[in-house]
Amino acid sequence: MMEARYSRPVARLLALMILFFMLFSAASQMVAVGDFFGTFLGMGYEGGVLAGTLIVLVYSMFGGFRGVVLTDIIQFVLLLLSALAVFVVAMQECGGLGPIAEAAARSGRPEFMSLTAGAPKYLMYVITFGCSWMIQANVWQRISATRDTRDARRMTVMSFFVYIPLYLIVVLTGMAGIVLFDTLPKGGVVTALVESSMSPLLAAVVFVGISAAIMSTMDSLINTGAMTLVMDLLPGSYDEKTRLRLSRLATLVIVAVGILISLRIRSIFEITWIASDIITTGVFVPLVLAFFWRRGTSRGALCSMLCGLAYCLYNLAIFLGMPLPAFWEQQSALQVILGVCLSLLVFTVTSLLDEPEYHKADAFLARTRQQAC
Repeated sequence: MMEARYSRPVARLLALMILFFMLFSAASQMVAVGDFFGTFLGMGYEGGVLAGTLIVLVYSMFGGFRGVVLTDIIQFVLLLLSALAVFVVAMQECGGLGPIAEAAARSGRPEFMSLTAGAPKYLMYVITFGCSWMIQANVWQRISATRDTRDARRMTVMSFFVYIPLYLIVVLTGMAGIVLFDTLPKGGVVTALVESSMSPLLAAVVFVGISAAIMSTMDSLINTGAMTLVMDLLPGSYDEKTRLRLSRLATLVIVAVGILISLRIRSIFEITWIASDIITTGVFVPLVLAFFWRRGTSRGALCSMLCGLAYCLYNLAIFLGMPLPAFWEQQSALQVILGVCLSLLVFTVTSLLDEPEYHKADAFLARTRQQAC
């Protein structure tokens, strides 16, 4: 798409950033499965990472995209049932929202029930994650796999109305922990609830469901990363058999690198932020404006993406401990807003100084409108 709207170098750079995003996002799910398996099965964090990732690796390598989609359907049903079961048990055990508010007040945290408390801190996550998820490659891969535009619209609308209450259920389940536990349990509130408040049969069902949720996300990220590496970044054209071998090799590489990242950084939030930041600051502006500003040029998009990438890598170097000067608070809303504004400024100025590419923009927009009809 970016090659049709801009140029091949822009498309290659986008593919590289997508690969970076998929690597770190897959690693964040490896952290999740390591924490969950390690605590629930008593095998330790490292053992949990290796065991959970190995399961995903097997069916991702031999099932391909079709296998990932089919397992995603089953895993979503298991996730939904497990989330509802844990939520019901959590609310029964804690007594509902009233006791949660009372426990928060007793612990000196009256802002616990507020939707706006800590907004400046969490605005960074809203902007970064929101912008990156809006253009996330594995999401658009699913949309592109639908039979027609009608199914694509239906799928996105249904997802909107399903995921908002689903995420709210997960949040409320976590909030119940302030009543049920004096300190945060090892492995998290959900794992502790499963172990302490459920029958063995229900606990087994919930374990399978939560594992399915984690692995469903991980397999999508690994699969998209492998496809990006083989189809967009490796030079040359290959027959079907060679491409299959390369895809399996790429899957192994992504899994291996993801495991190394998950063993180095054991925070889901930190890894996900790193992944999302590069997409938000480097890709969001030229990709979105490709559909709305016909004056945007290939050179403008390339310069904007390179500038965003440099900005992201500079902040990442500071985060990893390199002694570089920081001119803004790290991992803050200001950092994200500055990155997006810088990308927008470079894209706009470079495009205006460059020769217009109206023929390319008009052809792209016409084809996009035709496909949407």
